[in-house]
Amino acid sequence: MAAQRILTGIKPSGTPHLGNYAGAIRPAVEASRRADAESFYFLADYHALISTTDPARVQRSTLEIAATWLAAGLDADRVWFYRQSDIPEIPELTWLLSCVAGKGLLNRAHAYKAAVDRNNADGEDPDAGVSMGLYMYPVLMAADILMFKAHSVPVGRDQIQHIEMARDIGARFNHLYGEHFVLPEAAIDEAVATLPGLDGRKMSKSYDNVIPLFAPPAELRKRVFSILTDSRQPGEPKETEGSALFQLYQAFASAQETAAMRTAFAAGIAWGEAKQAVFEHIEHAVAPMRERYDALIAQPALIERKLLEGAAKARAIATPFIAELRHAVGLRSLSSAAAPTAAPRQRSQALPQFKQYREPDGLFYFKLVDGEGDLLLLSRGFESPREAGQAVARIKQGGEVGGVAELAEGVTTARLGEALEALGDA
Repeated sequence: MAAQRILTGIKPSGTPHLGNYAGAIRPAVEASRRADAESFYFLADYHALISTTDPARVQRSTLEIAATWLAAGLDADRVWFYRQSDIPEIPELTWLLSCVAGKGLLNRAHAYKAAVDRNNADGEDPDAGVSMGLYMYPVLMAADILMFKAHSVPVGRDQIQHIEMARDIGARFNHLYGEHFVLPEAAIDEAVATLPGLDGRKMSKSYDNVIPLFAPPAELRKRVFSILTDSRQPGEPKETEGSALFQLYQAFASAQETAAMRTAFAAGIAWGEAKQAVFEHIEHAVAPMRERYDALIAQPALIERKLLEGAAKARAIATPFIAELRHAVGLRSLSSAAAPTAAPRQRSQALPQFKQYREPDGLFYFKLVDGEGDLLLLSRGFESPREAGQAVARIKQGGEVGGVAELAEGVTTARLGEALEALGDA
């Protein structure tokens, strides 16, 4: 049995903070050591161009992110570690996929819809400030994933839709040209830590509440000691639930140490003493990485060499695969054109089907696609999968569509009726 392939994209958008490390870098590096998996890690520098037009920033961020992952323990010789822009087959695949990706599908991408909603709220043209890079982001992401036949893609809940779109686009291509792509699954690890920032909210650059991963010891201590706490005095019991300080300690302490700190909170540990313990545990974990990071960042040529070696390793997969895909779609040598013209490809006899899924907003949806994979019907959100399933059952039985779903762009009620009739006859 072939090893499972796991793919992770890393957008170069500045040096990571402690939240990035605990929530993404540390678990990914640990997963990369699995003997039963092939791990692919790439620097998504094409994606970075969507949000920045500063060339120096893109270059510097790429260097810093690469150095961070290597300093955190990623073994570039054991995994596929490469820069997205070093794989020319990826933008070529993006074009092939864009030729089968439905505009209606891309219209529903969260980032694009959010931009349109903001423009509408501000009284602007719906597409004001929307680049084709933002609009086509899901197709490029699909190419990143499908190129290497990834089985699993670790993502946050806000990225689940992109994996579903990659599956839809890959399935459409497979339907038209044969089974070429593995359809990926989103991997959500509920146990992965989400660290609070200095103000108690999720640690995020947008909140300006982060603790840089490689802050010097003095700055690290200063930031830890600036974490908001309540007014309870030494000797007064303190709650661990909802405590940013306790959560940070827990992320860098053993289970035994965490249990001891929980007891100390109940016994009324002074906030200053607790903050000192948090600082010491973080510094103990980060100091060796900081030393490696400083050494790596001073050798950009070394990092460049590792990325180019990784790109060569990745292209050993990508180059023959894109040749296979080019042949599949008809981009072929004319020397083979002397053979008689093949009969026109028959449309699939596959039946329409309903698909149910859950979006990041917590609601449940369903859609109806025809045998070619084209969207016919899209539902509103439901509070439970049971409600969504009951609505599907009513539609199959000839019930009204209005109120629970709407026709996709360009789909007529007659075409919908034909699809439902085909389902009924099956």
